[in-house]
Amino acid sequence: MKPITVFFSMLLTCGTSHLVFDSYTGTPISQEELLNHNKKNTTFWCTSHFLPCNPYEGRRVDGSCNNLRYPTRGMSHTPPYRLLPAVFDKDFNPRLSKSGRSLPLARFLRKRLLLEGYVPDAKFTMLSTYILLLMNADVLSFYDTVKYVLWKPYCCSEKGKTDNACVPNKIPDDDPVHRFSNIRCLNMTRPESFQSIGCVKSDTIPERIISSTPTFDASALYGNSLKKLLEKGRKFEGGLLKYEIENGKIWPPSVKTQGSLCFLNQKPHETRCHDTPEEGGNSVVGVNLSIIWFWRLHNHIASYLARINPCWDDDRLFYTARDIVIAIKMQIVIYELLPVFFGKENLVRDGVISPHLGFRDIYHSQVIPQISLEFTVMLRWFHTIQPGYVKLYDPKGYYLKQMPIANLTLRTGFLAVDNNIDHLTQGSFRQAAAKVDHAIDPELGESVLGPHQQASDVLTNDLAKNRYYGLQPYVKYLELFTKRTYRKFEDLLYVMEAEKVEILQEVYESVEDIDLQAGLWLENFIKDGHVPQTMYNIVVEQFLHSIISDRHWYERANRPNAFTLQQLLEIRKISISRVMCDVGDTVTHIQRNAFLRISPSNPICGCNEIEGIDFWAWEDSSCSTDGSYLGPDYKQKTKLI
Repeated sequence: MKPITVFFSMLLTCGTSHLVFDSYTGTPISQEELLNHNKKNTTFWCTSHFLPCNPYEGRRVDGSCNNLRYPTRGMSHTPPYRLLPAVFDKDFNPRLSKSGRSLPLARFLRKRLLLEGYVPDAKFTMLSTYILLLMNADVLSFYDTVKYVLWKPYCCSEKGKTDNACVPNKIPDDDPVHRFSNIRCLNMTRPESFQSIGCVKSDTIPERIISSTPTFDASALYGNSLKKLLEKGRKFEGGLLKYEIENGKIWPPSVKTQGSLCFLNQKPHETRCHDTPEEGGNSVVGVNLSIIWFWRLHNHIASYLARINPCWDDDRLFYTARDIVIAIKMQIVIYELLPVFFGKENLVRDGVISPHLGFRDIYHSQVIPQISLEFTVMLRWFHTIQPGYVKLYDPKGYYLKQMPIANLTLRTGFLAVDNNIDHLTQGSFRQAAAKVDHAIDPELGESVLGPHQQASDVLTNDLAKNRYYGLQPYVKYLELFTKRTYRKFEDLLYVMEAEKVEILQEVYESVEDIDLQAGLWLENFIKDGHVPQTMYNIVVEQFLHSIISDRHWYERANRPNAFTLQQLLEIRKISISRVMCDVGDTVTHIQRNAFLRISPSNPICGCNEIEGIDFWAWEDSSCSTDGSYLGPDYKQKTKLI
């Protein structure tokens, strides 16, 4: 059988036509409709182009053919689903209060409902926030943020008053921070939708358009189009991703023209800016670091596979390594990261993680690969555990310095000078996350975009976007999951403390006015976990949906190019600490669970004590000249871990 990229190249060279579907409806479109999109310059957003499906083919980079009945439902620019129907005021403006008046200002609510301050968490490390961001980047996009940071930073000016995309957040006159300043609004743009792009008539309910694929397929690393992966990602040698070596460190390739990708690089010393299939390699520092780590991890794995199987060609090495990286990332996320926040027993009980090491085949072809709109909102709650500063440490654990995390956004060049990437890597598992509580670090509440905006409040924008997404009130989600009714504020005592209920009663007219995000800020945490109960329910619902709808989920035995049982058991051994040992240049010692703080029960130990994957599980007997395995002596000599 031809390797997948050769197969694609042959189809393209021979002029085989792509199939063209409507991105919103997931149905084929006519040539006339395609020409109309070309004329309106909406082809990129509104149409899905893909090659005919091959049911025996592995996971495609663009996400097409994941579901053979609905072949585009797995691609980027496809709609999310909703747990509850949308609710808007007329012309799809944010809903009004139950009395018909405007809801309280988002900034007023944020300042009133959330405390401000920073207390280090006694349990979680900064690394946990970075991998949460990577999980977020895998299924969402930075498009909305880039839009109001770089393309439309003027929404609080006169120009913004005539731009329909501008929906800035007004600052109350008595705001405790800005009452004596001349700042009276916070820049924000309307979430991009199929309707605002022009894919669907504007008289229909706006549905968010997302540029990432809606499956957990490491698209933040590999991109969401084969063309971009071939041009920007693959080295076409030994299964490797392109890379550069600078000052003895391995990096993704550099972009030729930086433009605005690395807007804050401090010239002339800070010059590095990455040319990766997706823009995550030059975004916020947590995603930026994670992309570099997993970029290195791919090449680390491909190199091992090439040594074990010298007869494998570049395509087989690359796609096998990619499949392993996707599995490693999700094994870490759902079996190591989620349990520390959501509670392992809770997740086992609700079916998100398996209590057994073997396969689990729970695929349902009638369930479409999608991300719920509410899930994209839930992830924003983790802003409350994000510290406003990053701390840098040396390899021996000595503290060096700290700097505002906002000052590293779009500043990839900082990582490549003065060994900063090493110091940030060390800091990721030594620095504490912000305490899991009902408070926000002032840096995120007042200047989260640093030099990019005069003033910015990520939590205010989070709450305001609840309304522009048309999300139903908080109590409607409580009713969905608890099967109880909530008609008065006292009913909320079932899910939050009395003083929190009192605060909500002071700022909202009716219990049915409360925004979903606002309720989450004050809600009690789940038993044996560290997240709000409603957030837990929404995230669990999403992961169950993702697992059963993904035809290529790594735990399935019945999928194209499935792992053998031995290979899956090796994947089960991975940990974020092992990954950091493999890709961190100066990481020789680390705690066994690097999402948790160093402690007597989680002490620092040598990397040689951290179990890893034995890649000999992928040994191909056909690679030896006599058809036999290379044997234990060879394995010992090569010291593959």
